Amino acid sequence: MDSDINALRERPQPGAHVPFPDMPAGGVLIGLGADVIDIDRVRAVHERQGGRFLERVYTPGEISYCMGMGDPYKHLAARFAAKEAVSKAFTTGIGAEIGWHSVSVYHGSRQEPLVQLDEKARELLARIGGTHVLITLSHTDTVAMAVAVLIRAP
Repeated sequence: MDSDINALRERPQPGAHVPFPDMPAGGVLIGLGADVIDIDRVRAVHERQGGRFLERVYTPGEISYCMGMGDPYKHLAARFAAKEAVSKAFTTGIGAEIGWHSVSVYHGSRQEPLVQLDEKARELLARIGGTHVLITLSHTDTVAMAVAVLIRAP
């Protein structure tokens, strides 16, 4: 069992898959945020406000991706939760320092969710000593959730 744990601590061999190749091992977690939202809540707001809601909360890339899905509301809700989770990890909430468009969710080469920050959010991340934002998203038929962590690389 100890050898299994030690194997997990070792650096990957050259050519091995590395989930975040630009992030060195040994980073420090400096912020954590989570959010859960009812998918029907997002659906209801969109039905009431239409494109105005989408444009206020989501980036054009997020709108395009989500609205192209069979059930866009699961994906819209997960991204809403991601924006909230990231803002909580920064301890600011959505407001003056982090806006709705400050956080954009896109997919990496393995379809993993990744975060793109706008200039203001990148400056805030640097100011608090962070180097990376990692997220995970999930949803059922009724709820979506996201967890975000801010990391300071060694």
